[in-house]
Parts: sequence; C-alpha cells; structure tokens
Amino acid sequence: MHGYLATSIGITCAATLALPLAAPATAAPTTLAARDPAASSEASTPGSTQSLRLRPLARDRVATPGPSGPAEQGVTRRDVHRFSLVGVVWDDPDTELHGRVQVRTRSTGTGTWSAWQDLETHNAEHGADPGTAERASGRVRGATAPLWVGDCDGVEARVRAESAGATAAPRSVPLPGGLRLELVDPGLTTRAAEVPESVPAERRAKPYAGPRPGIVTRSGWGADESLRERGFRYTTKVKAAFVHHSATGNNYRCSQAPSVIRGIYRYHVRSLGWRDIGYNFLIDKCGKIYEGRAGGVKRAVLGAHTLGFNSNSMGVAVLGTYTSKQPTSAAVKAIARLTAWKLGLYGVNPRGKTYLKSGGGNLYRKGRNVRLNVISGHRDGFATDCPGKKLYAKLGTARTTAARYQGR
Repeated sequence: MHGYLATSIGITCAATLALPLAAPATAAPTTLAARDPAASSEASTPGSTQSLRLRPLARDRVATPGPSGPAEQGVTRRDVHRFSLVGVVWDDPDTELHGRVQVRTRSTGTGTWSAWQDLETHNAEHGADPGTAERASGRVRGATAPLWVGDCDGVEARVRAESAGATAAPRSVPLPGGLRLELVDPGLTTRAAEVPESVPAERRAKPYAGPRPGIVTRSGWGADESLRERGFRYTTKVKAAFVHHSATGNNYRCSQAPSVIRGIYRYHVRSLGWRDIGYNFLIDKCGKIYEGRAGGVKRAVLGAHTLGFNSNSMGVAVLGTYTSKQPTSAAVKAIARLTAWKLGLYGVNPRGKTYLKSGGGNLYRKGRNVRLNVISGHRDGFATDCPGKKLYAKLGTARTTAARYQGR
C-alpha cells in the first residue's frame, strides 16, 4: 500500500478574499452564487458550492483493479473561494467508501493551515427510503458526512482506500467512482428568529402534549427556498423520533449554528441531490431548536434521515459529533422538550414502544414490522455509530424528561 502524498508546497498568506484558481477543464462543474460584501449581516445570501474532482495521488499512479482507479485520490493545496463546510461525494449512492477521508484547511482570518481532520465516511444510512421518488430521482449521490471548518480559503484533501486480503499480499478495496470534494459557503449570517414558547395553557388543553418549545423557523436560519424542490411530502403520523448527531464536528459557536445548518442544507440538496435538508429538526449545543425539512413543524413531514424508517417518524439532529464528546445538558433537554410537544400532538408517550415498518436497510428487511423505542437513536434502525456513543447514552434521560413535560 502506498503512503499518503504529503505536499510541502508553500502557500503565501491570503488576503481577506483569495482569488480563485481557474478550474481544470475536466473538473466537475462549480456552482457559485454572487455575494455582496456590503450586505447587512442580518440579510441571508445564497452562498455557494465549489466542486473539485479528486485526482490520483499515488506516486506511480498504478491503478487498482476496478472502476475507481488509483487507491489514493485527493487535491493538493490550493487557493479557493471562501467556504466553511466540506465533504466528499461520489456518483453511486449505493456504493460505500471503504477507506479514510481527510482534509486540511487554511483559515481566512489567520492564514494558518489546520491539522488533518477525518470525515465520517459511513453516511449511506442517511437519506430517503428505497423505492421513494426522492431516492429514485437520479440525482442522489453517495457522500461522507460534512465537516464544519469555519471561514477558510485554502484546502487540501486525500482519500485512501483500505486494504483487504492476505497480509502478505494486500490489495486495496476500490474507491467509488466520481469522487469530488465539495466546499460549501453557507452565505452571510442571519439573525435567528425564534417562534416563542407556547403558554402552559396549551398543554392543559391537550392532555399529554408538552408545551411547544421555541423553534427557529427556516426563514430564521436563512434557508434559501429556491434550492429545494417545490411542494412538500407527508406521512400519516409521527409515531417515533430518531435522534442523530450531524457528525460535523464540535468546533462551532452557537451564534454560528444558523450558518452550520445552511451549510448542511446546501450540502444535502446541491451536493447529495436530496429534495431538501434531511432532518426534520436540528438542535445546537446551547439547546436552541431549529426547523428542518419544510412543510410545517406541526405536520408529519417525510424526511430523509433514517434509511428505511423515514415514514411515520421524525429525525432530530444535534449539531456536533458525539462519539467521544459528551452532549450538553441543554441539548439533551431540548430533545426532551421537542419530542414532548411533537409526539404529544399525535398522542404518543415518549417512554413507550411503537412499531414501524421497515423500508429496507442493513438491519431489517423491507416490510418487516420492527418494535422500537418511541425515542430511538439512529443506530436502532440502521447499523451505524450515529448518534455517537455519548449522545446515545443520554436518550434514556431524554425519554424520562419528555414524559415529565407531558405530565405523565
């Protein structure tokens, strides 16, 4: 197995805005939206997505058997338009990337390069259910989880396939075809307008429905509604909530949460080919709740969050990575407040069990009725690490607290 290509190319510290390099003729199309630097910080701008095709990095350029080519691909250090969120996509959403994906980025503010950072490669468990119109659109791609890196204007990336076979003669598992690095600029920051919490009288009027928590609307976090598909998709009811972590890292300030969400939204729609952001709700580490997929926070909106179990459920993503990092108590409390209200609208006990029919996945065959906790982790419906070991361990607390908010 060849080692990584380590570049020592020096980069001069960039000015406030780095001039973009001309894209190679064979590069994937780059989607850019103009920005007005003088615009008010409270105005939402569309942002942009840069798509860079990954190239062979192995010194001898020897191709690995299979359609993907060399076992190492990436981009060497280069100047790019400013971005804050990064991910890697490939052509076939049903192909998994068996290997390691790493990026390093240059801070716009300091001109310094970060250390290498890993991207979560197992993202196939997210998305629309098999057989649905969203999944069969022809636009859906495979992808890593996106990573929030802050305001950057330089990037380097490398993807290395993992080895398989005998130790004496290992061979690389082919990388997926059409690997591209996606650099997302979420646009300028908006002021997060929050719908106020409901008065306690609402809970008394509807038994076992917790009071509505404050929710930042899509307009509040600056969603560009021209990105998503028109219209909405609904299921019959909300019987369960699946809790996720966004796996975007924990290096964000709560004031940046709207920007992180706009980045995820653009990544889901423009880079992955989904009709809208996949999650129904998102929660930041300060406990603020945000509206996700469009269609109405009270409605049973069909999301793309838990492959095989999107029908009659909702997906709640806590911004961050909680494999080894403890979630904040504010975030866990927000999960409880949100589920107490939303599940209560459909008469569901957060501490109870329910049955959902599988749409197909790696744990349960299509059509099987599966008994699940009403508040489940993503890993309960699909073999995955999501929502991370530390957040998953807090779901019992969230169930108990949500039931208490419902007056049970």
